[in-house]
Amino acid sequence: MVKIPKELLQASMVGIQLVVSTIIGGAVGYGLDSAMDKWFGIRTFPVLFLIFLILGIVAGFRELFRRATRKENESGKKDL
Repeated sequence: MVKIPKELLQASMVGIQLVVSTIIGGAVGYGLDSAMDKWFGIRTFPVLFLIFLILGIVAGFRELFRRATRKENESGKKDL
């Protein structure tokens, strides 16, 4: 069995999480747009989709920065 270094695994998870949060945000927005059209007859297609897509991208980058600062703080503590 191949052992993957912990840092490589964490770096790949950040990339995957960024993509997944973007896809989930877009899917939620698309679903809400479809629901608004089906239930209420209000066509909001690009609006909610774009809002939730942007929220998904922001959430992905937020997690990226959180992990980067956490890793930076851990490496700073090791140097002391």
